[in-house]
Amino acid sequence: MTLPPLKDRIPMISIPVNESIRQAMRAIDRGAIGFALLTEPENGRFVGLVTDGDIRRALLKGLGMESPVSEVPRPGSQSASVHTPPEEIAAMFSEFLRVVPLLDAAGKVVDLAIFDPRVRLPVAEPILGEKELQYVSECVLTGWVSSAGKFVTRFEAMFAEFCEARHAVATSNGTTALHLALLALEIGPGDEVIVPSLTFIATANAVLYTGAQPVLVDSEPDTWNIDPAKVKAAITPQTKAIIPVHLYGHPADMGALREIADRHGLAIIEDAAEAHGARYNDRPVGGLGEIGIFSFYGNKIITTGEGGMVVTNRDDLAEKVRILRDHGMSPDKRYWHRVLGYNYRMTNLQAALGVAQMERIESLLAKKKEIAAAYSAGLAGIPGIELPPQMSWAENVYWLYSIIIDPQVFGCSRDDLMNHLKQVDIETRPLFPPIHQQPIYNTGQSLPVAERLSENGLSLPSAVTLKLEDVARIVEAIKKASCQ
Repeated sequence: MTLPPLKDRIPMISIPVNESIRQAMRAIDRGAIGFALLTEPENGRFVGLVTDGDIRRALLKGLGMESPVSEVPRPGSQSASVHTPPEEIAAMFSEFLRVVPLLDAAGKVVDLAIFDPRVRLPVAEPILGEKELQYVSECVLTGWVSSAGKFVTRFEAMFAEFCEARHAVATSNGTTALHLALLALEIGPGDEVIVPSLTFIATANAVLYTGAQPVLVDSEPDTWNIDPAKVKAAITPQTKAIIPVHLYGHPADMGALREIADRHGLAIIEDAAEAHGARYNDRPVGGLGEIGIFSFYGNKIITTGEGGMVVTNRDDLAEKVRILRDHGMSPDKRYWHRVLGYNYRMTNLQAALGVAQMERIESLLAKKKEIAAAYSAGLAGIPGIELPPQMSWAENVYWLYSIIIDPQVFGCSRDDLMNHLKQVDIETRPLFPPIHQQPIYNTGQSLPVAERLSENGLSLPSAVTLKLEDVARIVEAIKKASCQ
């Protein structure tokens, strides 16, 4: 849903001061700007405002959802006349005052002056609202804050359905999810696991945790993902598994990898940490191999702060993962441990966030695609810029909208462009450094595709909070980039 302009949202976020906290939270969620306006019940005159932070603190102190919002402790607010000069309004802003309601002669809010901290556009940030606050508050108020609680199992069930998989097992983060997936497949010392060099280092590190050896291979230029031809060439008698990474939200070529894996008796572990909702031949990623993993770190498409998920269609693997994540404890006998296990559990607090995020995931994915479409339209045809991959058999979710710069054609290097954008308050990030060049690996390999992509690639602001006018500003800044 596209929100109306700020001025037109005033009726959406205005409630009488004698309404409940629940109604205030609904008003805050409707307006999507973090606060509600409080008015006198009789005449609609402005009496103050309440923020989501005010409500969160009030709930933690014991107020209930049906308590009047007038009982919520809140800092004093300031207002101004709609005729107040802009420079006077600007002087009112401070670290603690970011909103100034503008009133008409009857004392009613007719416009809002808001200090915009988003002058600097971040690469990623979470979006949290009423449901997230409600569910987390429920955990706090009921005392179910540890790894036991209804939100963990509910989150797992919702995510399994989303991935069209039989099982989803929540974990403390994406790296522990990958470690558990490897252990469930009994990968250990003497084994080799084929991994793309162009990925976040956790993919290879998790292999080392088991005592196995990651074998690093190059990427495809068309998908930026692991190259099936290079996988085939890297197989040895010690090879036990392949870990394709769906990099930046675009699926790897799972059909080609499945064919190779089946021919050589190998397992596929999908690293879908960056690809919630991505699809390969209209099937969601995560459940396409023997086992898959996701991350819910704060910059991911949905977040639990930290957190991860293991997804599989195999009952035996799901059972192993559940035992291993909980200290290796027997499911039949409490405090009875037959195997070495780990404390890799997700808390109920984290899962509460996850459930709320899952309830809005389709709108988040739609927003990601809207932002990507705006970037692609704006950047299309600019010499020296390669847009993100989008193969005919894939559905890219554009976790981060990333581009490749050809410095000879564009006229600027990747780093020059990043510095230029930084000067105009636009955050960017380089693509991951290839693992084979990382100090702790430093294999001495030459993997030219991964090296070219990493050296010349950058990710642009991709948060779902981004507005289309923000995208237009970024595109214009790229067009005006100067290397001088």
